[in-house]
Amino acid sequence: MSFAAHARAQAEACAALGSPFTARLLRLAAERLAPGSAVADRLLTWPEARMRPDAAALRLAGALHYLVLTDTAPALKRLYADPPAGDALFWQVIDEALHTHEAAILAMLDSAPQTNEVARSAVLIAAAHWLSARMRLPLVLSELGASTGLNLLWDHYALEVSGQHYGPPAPVLTLRPDWRGPLPPQATPVILSRAGVDLNPLDPLRDRLRMLAYIWADQHARHARSAAALDLAAQLRPAVARGCAIDWLQHRLAQPGPGCLHLVCHTVVWQYLTPEAQARGQNLLAEAGARASADAPLAHLAMEDDGQRPGAGLRLHLWPEDEVIALGRADFHGRWVDWTAPPT
Repeated sequence: MSFAAHARAQAEACAALGSPFTARLLRLAAERLAPGSAVADRLLTWPEARMRPDAAALRLAGALHYLVLTDTAPALKRLYADPPAGDALFWQVIDEALHTHEAAILAMLDSAPQTNEVARSAVLIAAAHWLSARMRLPLVLSELGASTGLNLLWDHYALEVSGQHYGPPAPVLTLRPDWRGPLPPQATPVILSRAGVDLNPLDPLRDRLRMLAYIWADQHARHARSAAALDLAAQLRPAVARGCAIDWLQHRLAQPGPGCLHLVCHTVVWQYLTPEAQARGQNLLAEAGARASADAPLAHLAMEDDGQRPGAGLRLHLWPEDEVIALGRADFHGRWVDWTAPPT
């Protein structure tokens, strides 16, 4: 896939996910980005097989937004605050930024986007209540692709749907997705410990603006949620190791945990792993599942792009039962949840 095709596809996805500004930016990049500058040459020669897994277009969008948030590019900041009607002027400002700030943009292009989308915690909250009702055991959490650990802190957030409140009485933030299907049971999860892993874990203070740069500029509610979660992460400092997710998972699965449910989870992360890493991860989970027992069960919760639409598939695998349960589907940014979990 060429960069132009990739950027057009991502622009359509941004439009569908409620960001007309980012959709417009990437559509123009697909149409008008031309070779001859360091940034353009980097994007246009990106390995085609890695274009989508590396999210090259979103790296560009994040880099430009970062310039705005850091007050590095005044003309670009004015564009973001008041986009012109005409595409010619819009692209002129973008193109000037690509040339003027190429070093900063190239540095941002080196790293994958890390939104750590907090609204996905709605799924984690619902699944944890369901698991707590079924298993009646405390939880040990292991998150792959945890970034800054914002979604490791889901028990500090609340989910409110159909008049029901799930979470603490005074949450840091409250998630209210459009909810379809039965409600999760009211079984408050107890968390014994939590940890995550990321290839490039970010610090909630030092990297705050970098994290916010990956939130699409015209989505102010997402920005506010992420800012509140970053404030909490700066206080609680959830443990996020730096390293290969699968190597870390092997270590976590090798640790015995009698009297608790080990919940391995990830949200929109699996697609960024190589096929070899995915296969190894599945084998490690299956091997650990074979060792699981009623006193030390294992659960694997995945909110991932499964090639179907709309949204992402919600899949739960439980051991020692070796049972796969379809929990439903959810919007990639957590705007809606179609919950189909069976009764506990």
